[in-house]
Amino acid sequence: MNRPELLSQLDDTSEKWDVVIVGGGATGLGIAVDAASRGYRTVLLEQADFAEGTSSKSTKLIHGGVRYLRSGEVSLVRESLRERGHLLRNAPNLVKPLSFVVPAYRWYEQFLYGSGLTLYDLLAGDLGVGATEHLSSPETLSRISNLREEGLYGSTFYWDGQFDDARLAIAMAKTAVAAGACVLNHVKVSRLTKSGDKITGLVAQDQIDGGEYTISGKVVINATGAFSDSIRRLDDPDVSAVIAPSQGIHIVLDQKFLGGQTGVMIPKTDDGRVLFAIPWYNRMLLGTTDTGGVPVELNPKPLEAEIDYLIDHAGRYLSEKPRHDDIKATFAGLRPLVKPSGDLGSTSKLSRSHSIFVSESGLLTVGGGKWTTYRQMAEDAVDRAADLAELKQSACVTHHLRLDDALPGGSGAALDAELPYSMADAEVTVREEMAMTLTDVMSRRLRATFLDEAATLKVAPAVAKMMATELGRDDQWTADQLEALKVLAPS
Repeated sequence: MNRPELLSQLDDTSEKWDVVIVGGGATGLGIAVDAASRGYRTVLLEQADFAEGTSSKSTKLIHGGVRYLRSGEVSLVRESLRERGHLLRNAPNLVKPLSFVVPAYRWYEQFLYGSGLTLYDLLAGDLGVGATEHLSSPETLSRISNLREEGLYGSTFYWDGQFDDARLAIAMAKTAVAAGACVLNHVKVSRLTKSGDKITGLVAQDQIDGGEYTISGKVVINATGAFSDSIRRLDDPDVSAVIAPSQGIHIVLDQKFLGGQTGVMIPKTDDGRVLFAIPWYNRMLLGTTDTGGVPVELNPKPLEAEIDYLIDHAGRYLSEKPRHDDIKATFAGLRPLVKPSGDLGSTSKLSRSHSIFVSESGLLTVGGGKWTTYRQMAEDAVDRAADLAELKQSACVTHHLRLDDALPGGSGAALDAELPYSMADAEVTVREEMAMTLTDVMSRRLRATFLDEAATLKVAPAVAKMMATELGRDDQWTADQLEALKVLAPS
C-alpha cells in the first residue's frame, strides 16, 4: 500500500465515488473489501490509524459467543459460528483454531457446560472446528498446568478461533486496495456536504501533511463504531444518540500464569460476564470487563478497579496467582453497543448484533456488531447502500474471498529479547503497510505495546529513528513520536 499514490486519487474530482466510507476499523474495512470486490468505486477514510480504536483492542477471539446461548440469542451464535468458519478459511495465516477448557469445580458443571457446548458445536454445522468432550482433572491439568487443582472435578473441552485483530485489519486494507479501493488512514472527516437536504459527500483533512479534500459520493457510510453519533451529528446536530459505549479491558501476563497452549473460559464471574485467559504471542491475555457510562475516546485507559477485578478473578482459578507488578501490558477498548428503544440497563446485557440506520438525508450508519461478524455486517451494509444509491446490482463475493493475510517478512536480530520482532519487520510496515506514526508501527503493525510496554519503550528510539529516515522527518518529529508512545504505553 502506497499512501501518497492513494492520497493522490482524492485529487481526481472528475468522477463521483460510488461508496464513501468513514471509519477504518473492522466494520469500515469489511465494507471496503465488500464494495470494491463487487466493482464499486470505493474510498475509505480513517481519522487515525486502521483499527486504532476498538478493533485493535479485542479479546483476539473469532468465536460464536458461548454466553449468548445463555440469553437465548441462538441466531446470533449461529451467524457468528458460520462467520468463524469463513474466517478460518479466508485468513489462515491470522485466524487459527484454539482449544479451550471450562473448568468444573462443582460436580454438575461438566454436564451443564457440556450440554451448552454440544449445542454450540451443532450450531456450527459443517463449519465446526472440533468436537466438545469431557476431560478428567489430570487431563485438564496436563493442558493448563497453572490451573487450581483443589476441588477440580475436570473440565469441558471445546474449540473456537483466535486471531490477531490489528493484523487482520491490515490484511483487509490490503485486500480492499488490491480490489481497487482507495483506503487511507490519518484522514479526518470535518463536515458532510449536501445538495438540498441530501448528502452528496464530505470534506476531510489529511492529519499527516494538512491537505484538505472535498469528496463526492453516491452514498456515505458511517462505520465509525463508538464514534458513530459524532458523525451522525455532522448530518443532524440534534439527532439522539444510538450508541451506548461500554469499556472492556485486558491485561497481559507472562505465559507461565497459564501454563499451556489451551485457553480457559470462566463461564460466569461476579457480574455475570464470561472471562477468558488465552495464550497469545507467548503471553497470557486475560479479559474482559464491562464498564458502562464511559466517554468516547480513541485510546481509553483501563481503570484501576477494572485491573483489580481481573487480577482478583484470575487468582481464584490459578495456582500461581498473578499480582499487579506481574502485568506486562494493559489495553482498553470501547464496544459500540446499540441502545435498545426502551430502558438502557446494563451494557453487559445489550446485544452484540448489528443495526443499520439511514437518516432522512441518506447517511447510512452501521452500529453494533463484533469482529467475528464483520463480513456479514459489511454484506448487509453494501446491499443497503447499493439500493440507496441506485448502484448497479452486484452479488457479494466475500464468503470465499481469500484475504491478503501475509505477515511482515523481515529478518535479522530481535529488537528485544521480550519481543518477537526485528528492525526489518518494522521497516516493512513503513514501506509497505502505511504505518505513519511510531504507535502505528509498535501497536498495530507489530503488537509490541500489547505484549510488553517496558520492552517497547526500550527499543522505541531506534525504531523512531528508522522511521524518520524512511519518512523524511526531523528530530522534533522523532521526539514528538516518542512522547506520544510514552502516553500510550507508560510502562
